[in-house]
Amino acid sequence: MLKVENLSVNFGGVRALQDVSFEVQTHEVLGLVGPNGAGKTTSFNVLSGTVRPTAGSVTYEGHDILKSSMHQRVTFGIGRTFQIPQPMHELSVRENLIVAQRFGRPDGKVKQERIDEILESVNLLHKAEADAATELALTERKALEVAKALATEPTLLMLDEVLAGLETTSKKLFMQTLKNIREKYSLSMIVIEHDIETIMNMCDRVVVFNFGKVIADGDPEETFRNPEVVRSYTGEVPA
Repeated sequence: MLKVENLSVNFGGVRALQDVSFEVQTHEVLGLVGPNGAGKTTSFNVLSGTVRPTAGSVTYEGHDILKSSMHQRVTFGIGRTFQIPQPMHELSVRENLIVAQRFGRPDGKVKQERIDEILESVNLLHKAEADAATELALTERKALEVAKALATEPTLLMLDEVLAGLETTSKKLFMQTLKNIREKYSLSMIVIEHDIETIMNMCDRVVVFNFGKVIADGDPEETFRNPEVVRSYTGEVPA
């Protein structure tokens, strides 16, 4: 479905990514983990088109997406959220999704039934007419980020720390919402999270970054026992 090969990104003299390779299979949930600054969000930015790589290739469903615009990548079926929720100011929750549909779907058509369905899926239907920028709690703003991405009808949904900052109960409820969305819309997902319990609970496979390189790729339980992975988080090797 998605294949990343030998991806490198330089910011001046800083190598943010170095020969990164990984794949995502259809209906798979892949976790990207690693310390701050390891290259996870830079990878998302390359995939969505906000950063141009120095080297490497990325194909999605047969498309060489590095040659495609950000808009084209969305129409191919790639949707994403951002670490900091970015609602469109002076628009209602529903209007945020209308804009996402208008500019993110290949035919540009607005489907009100689809919007209502999505809002119900993320528990925001009761806030459909609320001002998106001023009347939503943090959990609701994060849910809106997911809803905007869903409005473009993705087949791959990339979630960048969508659970960060939530307290334990809200995090568990949101995690279940994401699982329900995955099943309802038959999605593949890439999930960036620092919370290992979340990754273990949600992901089929995990890729670990450190200093811009992939240091492990595999089953979550086995990967988190990898001495190099433990060292990247704690600086120590387990006995």
